[in-house]
Amino acid sequence: MVLRSNLLPRSAARFLFQFAGVAALVAGCGGGGGDAGTPPFGNGSGAAASSFAAGPITGFGSVILGGIRFDDNNAKVTDDDGVETTPDALKLGMTAEVHAGKISDDGTGPRAEASEISFGSALLGPVSAVDATAKSLVVLGQTVLVVDTTVLDDRLVGGFAGITVGTVLEVHGTIDATTGAITATRIEPSAAAAGFKIRGIVANLDTTAQTFSIGTALISYAGITPAPSGLVNGLLVRVRLQTAQVAGAWVATRLSPAAPHVGDADRAELEGTITAFTSSTSFSVNGIPVDASTAQFPNGSTGIVLGAHVEVEGASSNGVVVATKVSVETQEERHAAGFELHGAITALDSTAQTFVLRGVTVSYAGAGIEYKNGSAATLAVGVQLEVKGTLSADGKTLQATRISFGD
Repeated sequence: MVLRSNLLPRSAARFLFQFAGVAALVAGCGGGGGDAGTPPFGNGSGAAASSFAAGPITGFGSVILGGIRFDDNNAKVTDDDGVETTPDALKLGMTAEVHAGKISDDGTGPRAEASEISFGSALLGPVSAVDATAKSLVVLGQTVLVVDTTVLDDRLVGGFAGITVGTVLEVHGTIDATTGAITATRIEPSAAAAGFKIRGIVANLDTTAQTFSIGTALISYAGITPAPSGLVNGLLVRVRLQTAQVAGAWVATRLSPAAPHVGDADRAELEGTITAFTSSTSFSVNGIPVDASTAQFPNGSTGIVLGAHVEVEGASSNGVVVATKVSVETQEERHAAGFELHGAITALDSTAQTFVLRGVTVSYAGAGIEYKNGSAATLAVGVQLEVKGTLSADGKTLQATRISFGD
């Protein structure tokens, strides 16, 4: 099924959306929207932040997102149910939003102190189909694409080959609004899920039957009281589901807009896909409205289309990111950019030529690794490193391309 994003007209771009008895949320232009402090992605206080970033986590030391190192020592970390947890819950490839202080640069790269970090997945549910040739899955009726930047959790024995029909997975990723497919940034198993969840774009809304579809999944919201108002085709939503279908439909237990809250920030960084589109200067990224009317487009604006993967730099005000630069990024470029880790080695296997850093297994086997201030012979438990690399074919190991000592 091809999922089409039917954009909201500007006259309907702001609406009242009620769910679970909570009056709620205001959506921004182009079918996107901001969560006015309701978990999981609000900061609750409404206070202005100096920086904001949203996208996949690409490194640790502390949390690296959008090329910025965010110190998480004093951050409030919450999952997509609004439950507070610890920074240890954050993993490579998870999609997250960071509210932080002013960004500074001491010559080693941009840094800021995070005040809040929220993370949430796109899917939690059982696999119904596996295509080993295309390296894709179907989870809750959604096609999931596994690419060379998809991080696979160590618990997935055998990596992608270990995923079988019936396996319950949690999938982080970005949605292609033109096809409904999700490009996974991280996949991990979930052994005992109390409920399933799905994040996607509403289609085929039937307000009489109180159903809609996301991909090929039919969802009933008849059990939600009061019934949500403002629910329209093209809206990006997050839905909690019962674990069993009823009459062919997944039963929703909670329903909310999926776009994160964007506080006022001097600097905002977004990475993701265009989920709603009016023009190359007015669109939404992961549901966040973007005004690119004064932005620069380093690789042109013709690639700014619905479903495109982009990086946006700018500032945010009143829930809208006012872009100064918008870049289209290819899968090849994302793979080449790789991942980055800072910290001390906690385990070393000199025979396999691997070590563990920030909970990630890093391989230093093979030629072509650039060493700085040391060599393979000086690797040892406790040694401080900065490692840059790309994912190995198994999706679980980081193949080092550069190792710097004394991070």
